[in-house]
Amino acid sequence: MNKKEAYKQKIEAELELAQAKLAEYKARVKSAVADARIQYIKHVEEIEHGLNAAEAKIKELNEAREDKWEHLKEGAENVWERLRCALRDAAAKFKH
Repeated sequence: MNKKEAYKQKIEAELELAQAKLAEYKARVKSAVADARIQYIKHVEEIEHGLNAAEAKIKELNEAREDKWEHLKEGAENVWERLRCALRDAAAKFKH
């Protein structure tokens, strides 16, 4: 084998390695995008759950008699705090 052929084979081998690395990097990007999507979906679902719980508490408060209202107030505040936390966590994740 002459020098030209040996050099050509070396360059082709390096090209194959570069293509393999590119394929690996593309796979990592797809995986990262999928992981990020899963996290976003999780946050959206937490917010939806919090909104549903808050709406249910508002309905419960609206339907409560005057003497039961104070008893329900603490539960409503807990629901709102969980919703605020979910919104804050999602906002922090969506910024990145």
